Amino acid sequence: MAEAHQAVAFQFTVSPDGIDLHLSHQALTEIYLSGVRSWKKRVIGLKNSVVTGVYPASPSSWLFVVIAILATMYTRSDPSMGLIAKIQEHLPVSQSMSAQCQTLVSAVLFSTMLWLLLIFTMRMCLKQLLSYHRWMFEKHGKMSNTTKVWVALVRIFSGRKPLLYSYQGSLPNLPVPLIKDTVNRHLESVRPLMDDTEYERMTSLSEDFESGLGKRLQWYLKLKALWATNYVSDWWEEYVYLRGRSPIMVNSNYYGMDFMYVTPTPIQAARAGNSIHAYFLYRRKLNKEELKPWMLRSAVPCCSYQFERMFDTCRIPGTLTDTVQHWQDSDYIAVYHRGRYFRLRMYHAGRLLSPREIESQIQKILDDPSPPSKGEAKLGALTAGDRIPWAKARAKYFSSGVNKRSLDFIEKAAFFVTLDDDEQGGVADDPTRIDSYAKSLLHGKCYDRWFDKSFSVVYFKNGKMGLNGEHSWADAPVLSHAWQYVLTTDCFQLGYNAEGHCKGEVDSSLPGPQKLNWEIPPECEEQISGSLAVAQALADDVDVHVFSFEEFGKGKIKKCRVSPDAFIQLTLQLAHYRNQGRFCLTYEASMTRLFKEGRTETVRSCTNESCAFVRALEGGEDADVCRRLFHEASEKHQQLYRMAMTGAGIDRHLFCLYVVSKYLQVESPFLKEVLSEPWRLSTSQTPLQVEMFDLVSHPEYVSCGGGFGPVADDGYGVSYCALGEKMLSFHITCKHSCPNTDANTFGGEIRKALRDLLQLLSPEQAEPRKAAAQRPELKKDL
Repeated sequence: MAEAHQAVAFQFTVSPDGIDLHLSHQALTEIYLSGVRSWKKRVIGLKNSVVTGVYPASPSSWLFVVIAILATMYTRSDPSMGLIAKIQEHLPVSQSMSAQCQTLVSAVLFSTMLWLLLIFTMRMCLKQLLSYHRWMFEKHGKMSNTTKVWVALVRIFSGRKPLLYSYQGSLPNLPVPLIKDTVNRHLESVRPLMDDTEYERMTSLSEDFESGLGKRLQWYLKLKALWATNYVSDWWEEYVYLRGRSPIMVNSNYYGMDFMYVTPTPIQAARAGNSIHAYFLYRRKLNKEELKPWMLRSAVPCCSYQFERMFDTCRIPGTLTDTVQHWQDSDYIAVYHRGRYFRLRMYHAGRLLSPREIESQIQKILDDPSPPSKGEAKLGALTAGDRIPWAKARAKYFSSGVNKRSLDFIEKAAFFVTLDDDEQGGVADDPTRIDSYAKSLLHGKCYDRWFDKSFSVVYFKNGKMGLNGEHSWADAPVLSHAWQYVLTTDCFQLGYNAEGHCKGEVDSSLPGPQKLNWEIPPECEEQISGSLAVAQALADDVDVHVFSFEEFGKGKIKKCRVSPDAFIQLTLQLAHYRNQGRFCLTYEASMTRLFKEGRTETVRSCTNESCAFVRALEGGEDADVCRRLFHEASEKHQQLYRMAMTGAGIDRHLFCLYVVSKYLQVESPFLKEVLSEPWRLSTSQTPLQVEMFDLVSHPEYVSCGGGFGPVADDGYGVSYCALGEKMLSFHITCKHSCPNTDANTFGGEIRKALRDLLQLLSPEQAEPRKAAAQRPELKKDL
């Protein structure tokens, strides 16, 4: 219990001789330094709020306006057209000031009001400019004169050196599409999946909905859009994520992988030291808003609100719905190792621990021989099972005493860390190892991750690492940004010494990690066992296959004058048709972050055009016909993607109409059927932050991306990533319990489809159909 005593600032004993007071100088110092750090953060936050609040102007521009007005008055001109005199007449303290002072104060007040009016005008102008989306529908490299003028105006009104949240007040709201447009787009999307009889029935349901109940629901939705910042995001977070009562492990959480070919150090504690330090550097940048806002084509800003809850956040279970709880700046992380939980402070004497000091602390945990408390070893299974049992157990067994204190330490931590005793990572001569690696990151042993945390970082025994992300607080690209920052900082900025340890020295006065204590009653252990059984059955059912395709990448695809994303989506359509013998409703995630608080929209990638192309190719049609149909399908996909990004998608609008119908307690056969349509092919592209990775100079430092579990019991989940110009990666998941799906078989169909499409579009670029030479896994020279 020595670690626990270090957290006590004072102790006292009452005796017949009086009160004996014992002060801990170290604890009081830490409390003082923690307060100083907290106040520094508040000051920085206040400064950033002012800078962001007046953007696209700057605080210094106020002084410029004041000086300009005073200079104009000095020439005996009145730029206010009498307003300064009116202000002077109504000054409440005019009798106690001289006439010259009154004039000066009135001029400053007028200048301030003029400055605020200019800021408001600039912000409204920028908001109107950012509502223009025609640029997205123009062919790449062929910008219209209107768009050129628009780009120039956006840059003029955007100001200089924006902070992360500077554009938040200028982003447009997500528009509500017309009922007629959404219904027609839905009918078009399901046409290739229905026969004539089914399509006629769906058309009839659509017409009845559009002319009847739909108008009423649309009125309420427009009312919400006028009142709320975003008419979709809050309902999407609550009803799609937080109200789900099934396990979030596999079903909702996703994973991210380490470098594919490089292990910077084989020392587990050293890898943890560098990357944990890098995460806190990233959090410091995030708190200071020093991260650059995401910009499309270097001119159009994307919403940044999802970054706010990355750290110090946890999903809290409830019987009806979960909640996402975000705390203030936590100065520690929670660590799991061999069934024990630890609290590890990241600051000492007011400074962030160095990578070498973090390595030392992690090594202490690895070397700690103490056994887990009774019931502690598999406690994390509660977060992996069904939500209602976890909510009830949390309320009954973790609402007071030592269990509540320990649970608070986990939930309020900056993030969660697992020190895994297994070795993971892909090697060239055994491709199944990368599948095992992905499967481990997705669910682990079902009790050695804390799935409720915003994200958990996993460190394996051989120095490999990965992450598991909770989905409700943000979408994968946001966490991916931090992950890629950590990977690059770990290797290219922090580095390791010749022995593979972190660089730097260790302060011998550092207090050790604090082991958390638990008092788990037998009834709670039974609940843990029940949740573990549910989670284990789900984990055992997941089939995962990961592969990198090195025969060509987006470089050759772009030479065919085709969008890489459209090329891959059509590849998936062809592979799925060959694998299943039919077409299916396909989900592709796109972002709506061009709008305030935007998250995602669905691109329905299975279209009439894509089906016509696949049928023609499989039916042996002439190559010229197949190429023409391919380009038509590609253009259609690009059109749908652009529409989704600009607020003209299908599924979020229909989802919100369905939520309104439930609030009004009215039934809609049309909406009920639409929302029950299964997504048997769910896909997503993992973005690569090109400014972080120099894959030309360091091609071996490439991450394999990440993946997610299957959405439908009889379908596939596919995540893909374009790694530089010469490589593609795919993460495929499905369920063993479905006899018609197999991840490895589907992976083989994807490889074949990729080669076939390149051969069709550009025979001279296509290489012989033999597997590219695989590179062995490398370790950095130590």
